[in-house]
Amino acid sequence: MKSIAATTLMCGLLTVSEAFVTPNTGLIASAVPKSASRLFEATLPADPVEEDDDPRNPDYPNLPEVKGDFDWDAKFGGDDDWITENVPGKIVLDEITLAKQVTSLNKLEEQFRKERFQREVDDFEVTGWVGNAELLNSRFAMFFLAVGLFTESFTGISIPGQVEEMLRILGFIGFD
Repeated sequence: MKSIAATTLMCGLLTVSEAFVTPNTGLIASAVPKSASRLFEATLPADPVEEDDDPRNPDYPNLPEVKGDFDWDAKFGGDDDWITENVPGKIVLDEITLAKQVTSLNKLEEQFRKERFQREVDDFEVTGWVGNAELLNSRFAMFFLAVGLFTESFTGISIPGQVEEMLRILGFIGFD
């Protein structure tokens, strides 16, 4: 076995312990003093309580109660705000009521599907009186206004003069 010195930080105290690297597995096994290893042992209560009376989780003793089949109605039944009758999930419904619920839920599903489809169509339109077209138009207008002001500051030609010159160069207006 090959031995290396390793530093170990335990609960705020820096201690040096001897570590061993096992040749076959490559795992590091450290020789920690017994006093330091006791720091990580689980602490148990002084007087043990029987498991039937203990409301704590046996796997994690710090948790208050075990999850699972717990009778919440028995625990909170005396509370005025606790509802024990007509609770969704506990009500047994007949087939007619279930059929009505399924029919109304199918209608709602179809309505929401149509609204979602219409929103998706509207999101991809870029022409006409739709939000994307207005957004695109406003961005182009602000861009070309900024370019026009920038060009005017360097050339001294106003924005209408720039438009006129561009129309002359493109041949829409004669060169008079």
